[in-house]
Amino acid sequence: MSLPWLTQPVMLHSSRDAGTCTMTPQQCAFKTQHWVFWYNADNVYALNTVYFFVAVIGIFAVGYGLPKVLGKNGLYLRMLAATRLLSYRQLRGKRLDWGFPSVGILLLGLVGAAFFLAMTLGPQPYYWPNTKTISFGNSPPLATRTGWMGLGCLPFVIALSTKANMITALTGISYEKLHVFHSWAAWAMFVLALVHTFPFIIYHQWKGDIVSQWSQGGVWVTGVIALIAQAWLTLMSFPFIRNRYYEFFKATHLLAAAAFVVFFFIHCDFRLSSWDYFIATGVIYALSLLYAHIRTFLLRGVQHAELIPETDHTLRINIGTASTWRPGQHVFLRFLTLGVHSMTAHPFTICSAPSVRSTESKRDNGNDGASTMVFYIKPRGGITGRLANLARLQPGVKLAALLEGPYGGVPDRWAMGFDEALVIVGGSGAGFSLALIEDWMTNRHRRDTQQLHILVSTRDPNMRAWYLEALARIASKNAFSTAIGGLDITIHETGPQPGGGHSGQSASSVDKEGNEKDITKITDSTAKDSGAALLELFQVTFKASRPDVRAAIHRVASSTGGSIGIAACGPPSMSYDVSVEAANIQKRILCGGEGLSEVWYHQEAFSY
Repeated sequence: MSLPWLTQPVMLHSSRDAGTCTMTPQQCAFKTQHWVFWYNADNVYALNTVYFFVAVIGIFAVGYGLPKVLGKNGLYLRMLAATRLLSYRQLRGKRLDWGFPSVGILLLGLVGAAFFLAMTLGPQPYYWPNTKTISFGNSPPLATRTGWMGLGCLPFVIALSTKANMITALTGISYEKLHVFHSWAAWAMFVLALVHTFPFIIYHQWKGDIVSQWSQGGVWVTGVIALIAQAWLTLMSFPFIRNRYYEFFKATHLLAAAAFVVFFFIHCDFRLSSWDYFIATGVIYALSLLYAHIRTFLLRGVQHAELIPETDHTLRINIGTASTWRPGQHVFLRFLTLGVHSMTAHPFTICSAPSVRSTESKRDNGNDGASTMVFYIKPRGGITGRLANLARLQPGVKLAALLEGPYGGVPDRWAMGFDEALVIVGGSGAGFSLALIEDWMTNRHRRDTQQLHILVSTRDPNMRAWYLEALARIASKNAFSTAIGGLDITIHETGPQPGGGHSGQSASSVDKEGNEKDITKITDSTAKDSGAALLELFQVTFKASRPDVRAAIHRVASSTGGSIGIAACGPPSMSYDVSVEAANIQKRILCGGEGLSEVWYHQEAFSY
């Protein structure tokens, strides 16, 4: 049985034989010149698009490997400061609480725009000089070239959308930071599709057969359906739509993506090498899914997640696992007994570090040492609200869950160490700092970082209680009983405390009746009677003021003459301030000031 809307017989590639040209030699030469020859357009435009993406990825891959080769070479560090200055510097609207990507990302976007504009508008002509008696072809050159460039984007749009992808493996850039490039590549592909479509409408309107062309179906119908699906995918991905209606967005996005690829595949109708790009796309996507599912289902299987209500506004989840992970990484959890919520996986930041003993045992002896993944969650609604309700009704209840990941986290450069390190977190991002604290405590003798400063900002009056309990568990787990030199934690409490007061410099607050109470007392059985000793152990201080993150960064930068590492996780305004100050210091390094050799900055995207 023949497939609908496909030329018969169906083949992998169509012929490149252009036949015998019956026009004048000058007209034949014009028709077959390099930039407009239809039978070689895939090699000229689609392949060049692939080469452009590969070249950009290759540059980032080389940059990812250079630190391991050049180390602390002075000239290299100056060049690194220049690239980091572009990467860290962000633009921001004065009145709107949103910002643009960094200057470096915007410049890369401009390079991509210049490439596509040059390839689209540079070659001439845009339309064939057809007459009623002479026809150079039925596909306007402008439509031909943009169609092939759009097809060349397809494998990269799909690759940039996956969590376990080869681009991350080559460049070290976590998938969530690649999302901006996925979005931009998708927009480029959509604009190219529009420019591909309208010349056909204009040409067939001139020719007078547009109605009959549509009535024949095939390439017109499949093209329009693919374009509608692509418009939905692109326009519904605006952040203010995606963030507000995420569950609806995710479900419709996958359906629209499937419809787009299927009808785009039929629309191409195996012309020249068009189906090769779908094969490449399918292989890339399948390998990503296969890798993620093997790790989730075969290597880990079903996990058991313990739900514990820490405070009225905080939920703790414990999962015992033989997996290993880096500080600050996140995983996707799919709870199998939550009804409709079991259909979706939700990202959560890991707030603990793997057990050093179990990790070494697994590496050296092949044994599966057990570690505990700990998550601190601020329920908002949906799946997190459902989990919080279950924990309140049945504290300690265990749910079957699937664990995908880990992903993201601080890159390898953090593990190499700095002269001083600063972690700045805010809101629900406070949990991000816990894994970095535990990792530093257990590995500080094997790394260069000897000073670790933690700055926490919160409006939640209950945050102090669960955060101190988390520190107590870290101390108990790693058998720390004396003050940890080189570590200090400053907690800025900017919201009202219970009873209407505000937090002060001490570790006490007031209850509902106005009586002072000591909320540093740890009620967990593993950390009883820690109180003030815990504050001294971790050098914890409290402040009832908004943190000045720029001043904090400048203080750390002024106190060392070597390198500093900065990691941040929090609201956009905080991340913006950190990035601006990190960029300012990079500028002073380039000018030979500050006495610093390196400033490294990591912004964590997830803070659940």
